[in-house]
Amino acid sequence: MGDLRGRVEEALTAFVDTEIAELLALDEELAPVAEQLRVSVSGGRRIRPVFCYWGWRASGRPDADTLVRAAAALELVHAAAIVHDDLVDRSPLRRGRPTAHEKLGDALAVMVGDLLMVWAAQMFHTSGLPRAFLARGVPLWTAMGRELVAGECLEILHTGGSPELARSLTIVRFKTGSYTVEGPLRIGAVLGGADPAVLAALAAYARPLGEAFQLRDDLWGVFGEPERTGKSALDDLYGRKPTALLALTLAEAPEPDRRRLHDLLDDVVTPDGAMEIRDIMRRSGAPEGVRLMIAERAETARAALRTARLASSAADALTELIDEVTVNA
Repeated sequence: MGDLRGRVEEALTAFVDTEIAELLALDEELAPVAEQLRVSVSGGRRIRPVFCYWGWRASGRPDADTLVRAAAALELVHAAAIVHDDLVDRSPLRRGRPTAHEKLGDALAVMVGDLLMVWAAQMFHTSGLPRAFLARGVPLWTAMGRELVAGECLEILHTGGSPELARSLTIVRFKTGSYTVEGPLRIGAVLGGADPAVLAALAAYARPLGEAFQLRDDLWGVFGEPERTGKSALDDLYGRKPTALLALTLAEAPEPDRRRLHDLLDDVVTPDGAMEIRDIMRRSGAPEGVRLMIAERAETARAALRTARLASSAADALTELIDEVTVNA
């Protein structure tokens, strides 16, 4: 895994360096934008390219540098998504650094996110894979982007309201699961020409695991330490984002706690207010409920792998990734 992530990093660095040089050749005044582009791509665990790679290997294909470059393009999709997501959420920090809109302002942050998405398509199509292979992946790439935008829009539409668990899980599946686990894994497998049985097994693995990944992120967003998460612990509370954690809290908390929670969320959430919200959530049992949902989805993913007929190397890697995206919830 470490070697694979290193290769992804090298591919991204080479691509970004070339594109930044092309951008600065247009006008040197674009230097602050170029710097933010570089910062937006740096950091992270490169989960999406890793899932794409192992989807390719699960299809029976051998290791290939061209596939690593195509998979690395998914990290640019992620970079674009978090620039836009941070702007929507008014998040001040990402990976421990000021977000794009904090450094450049809203308008330029939108432009940075847009260009990152353009870069993603460019890197994918110039990866060196045969055109016939790339053509197989384009419909899935498009579907992944559609679901990502749908999830973001649904979150915006429901932010500030009273979240329902079923709707929260739909948002989770579209906003994060589709482009973090399922989309990358299926793209890699389809690029490799996987047969329908393999695709079905990977889907049965990826859908619950993608949900588990976002559910863990929701827990970390409220209970995680900013030094560890790289984000403010107030982001998900500010504006009442429709997370499963909040939905469970409102469903299970006693009436006095529910009233107090509504009061706290209707106001500007302060650090003291956030501490009180966390206490209400703990009393309701919601964090443990979310942890149980994560564990159930992780086990569903493991069961899908046990019944799948995959090469042992791919099965072992995908099993390892279950723990990586669900532990410490």
